[in-house]
Amino acid sequence: MADTPLMPKATAVWLVDNTSLTFDQIADFCRLHRLEVKAIADGESAQGIKGMDPITTGQLTRDELEKAQADPDHRLKLAEAKVKVPTMKRKGPRYTPVSKRQDRPNAIYWLVRNHPELKDAQIIRLVGTTKNTIAAVRDRTHWNSANLTPMDPVTLGLCTQIALDLEVEKASRNLPPQPEAEAGPEAGASLLPAAQTQDLPADASSADEEEVSADSVFAKFSNLKG
Repeated sequence: MADTPLMPKATAVWLVDNTSLTFDQIADFCRLHRLEVKAIADGESAQGIKGMDPITTGQLTRDELEKAQADPDHRLKLAEAKVKVPTMKRKGPRYTPVSKRQDRPNAIYWLVRNHPELKDAQIIRLVGTTKNTIAAVRDRTHWNSANLTPMDPVTLGLCTQIALDLEVEKASRNLPPQPEAEAGPEAGASLLPAAQTQDLPADASSADEEEVSADSVFAKFSNLKG
């Protein structure tokens, strides 16, 4: 436990021999029973255990010890660890609550059907299942295959959308490049010219492209005035 000193009995032996703490204080600090601490003090228990100084090991400060010896009602507190030891991640399938385990085959069916690129290890990380179950669902040899319904594991609460998107993205990176589609009738389609869509004569476009001169423009204005 995080609030229990290392080697509680050895720490209790040292505190009994080297301090004036009460049995209750030592028992509370070492997470032992008061009678067990009394047996240590009477020599009836822990005879072959060598005492361990909690101050030198950094589990207790001297100021905290002196404060507890001066006040019998004071309860010792473990010193804050200077080095935090990282917790080791447990290998194996992720734990799934009992109430949701019956939904795992439906979630596996959904993943296999909608994301066939996912590997078994990725499905195991998402829904906390086994390779045998995945193979049975994929091969339709599961004992309840007739009643399986593909259901999104995110909706079922078996995994988060972020975790699912991350696994799908990882699986997509390993896919071989898709060959380019052969050029079909719609390949490279673009807007058709107006001459084809409106059945205009071939020379209509060329007539519009004639160079406009200043004389022709002012000639039109003079005709309007006349």
